Amino acid sequence: MTTLSQREWWRRRATLTSAPRRAEPVPADGVSAASAIPFRALMTFTAILLLAPQNYVPILASFRIALVVAAVGIGTHVYDRFRHGQPLTIMTREIRLTGWLLGWTLVTLPFSSWPGGSLAMLLDLYLKALAIFLLIANTVNSVTRLRLIAGGLTLMAVPIGLTGVENFLSGAYLWGGDSQSASRILGYEAPLTQNPNDLALILNLILPLTLALVFIARGATIRAALLLAVGLEASAVIMTFSRAGFLSLATIVGSYLWIIRRRPERAWAYAGLVVAVLCLPLLPGKYFSRLATISDIEADATGSAQQRYQQQVMSVRYVLAHPIVGAGVGMDALAMNQTFGSWQNIHNVYLQYATDLGLPGLLLFLLLLRESIRSARSVQRRSAKIPESRDLFHLATGIQTSLLAFAVSAFFSPVAYHFHFYYFAGLAVAVKAVDAAAARAPRPAEAR
Repeated sequence: MTTLSQREWWRRRATLTSAPRRAEPVPADGVSAASAIPFRALMTFTAILLLAPQNYVPILASFRIALVVAAVGIGTHVYDRFRHGQPLTIMTREIRLTGWLLGWTLVTLPFSSWPGGSLAMLLDLYLKALAIFLLIANTVNSVTRLRLIAGGLTLMAVPIGLTGVENFLSGAYLWGGDSQSASRILGYEAPLTQNPNDLALILNLILPLTLALVFIARGATIRAALLLAVGLEASAVIMTFSRAGFLSLATIVGSYLWIIRRRPERAWAYAGLVVAVLCLPLLPGKYFSRLATISDIEADATGSAQQRYQQQVMSVRYVLAHPIVGAGVGMDALAMNQTFGSWQNIHNVYLQYATDLGLPGLLLFLLLLRESIRSARSVQRRSAKIPESRDLFHLATGIQTSLLAFAVSAFFSPVAYHFHFYYFAGLAVAVKAVDAAAARAPRPAEAR
């Protein structure tokens, strides 16, 4: 007679008392170990994006390392979500608005002045920026990772800032200047920082996060190093002679002074303001005359202020003539060539969206910008009342200030579809999600 054990030989032998299965340990901040690879890929992609190592090690260019790393990050994120039975993305107002904006971009694509060019812009740049936006929103899911992002960006800003300062001191100029106009330095050799205006924009976006780390830092040595980084970033912005850079820098200073005016950290802010005032005599010659052209554009000997003003006037006229559809995504330069005779991108993010996607596109972007700022601000206000959320308060303040700096720079920059805004909008989504998770977590007394 065949026994049960012989008939079911392929089955694992059961024991009378099986020990309960031990749960997998959960790292600090509630971050799943499975999500580590996408986050590491995100950090690596950020370094490639800002530092462009392929420009210094040419063999890397043939491997398209940025694309490979981004694909690894997105692919492993999708795999992790499927493996754990989770949705591919969290769903927030910002993400929904991004979906609507992308949808409107696709709807208007057939009506573009050059559909092939719009499709190329969509595939080569805009979709990549949106993909990184979603990756940030879903993988930066703890205070620890927010600190790592801020620290990583600060470290990456150091060689960028040093290059700007070195170019200024060594006379490496994009525009040599003359008796009436200031010289303009070369930027850092990377796609996002090649000219002085772009270099100033990137440093201004990172600067608030560096300030957040200054307030978070516990050790005197680390805080001193971070203060040096703040000084380097601000100095490099000034040495670019970027008018938009100055306005954004002033926005950062004003925003921080207002937000922490009643907090214990205000002494640091006031001390920094005193140092900045004392350094005013050290500013480069012609700096104030350069800034004067912000309000008196006719005083700009280079003609750039006058040209951009005329360009923006023509852009407004184009939008009034094409209020619904526009020229198509990425086609603002073509629209300006047709109406103004100048083959240049509009140096205004808001007018870029309006010219390309009509007033509906501009409205969707403005709503997205507003929601991103509101998300960071809501976290900042809630965490300000909780001593245990001190780090989160400063990180949210930094993200909010970066977005405000972008909102100012956007009036002067042609970066509508680039990574600048979408990177920090992703951080705004992330910090709100981290705050919401912290609010749901039981307090130590409740967990017993």
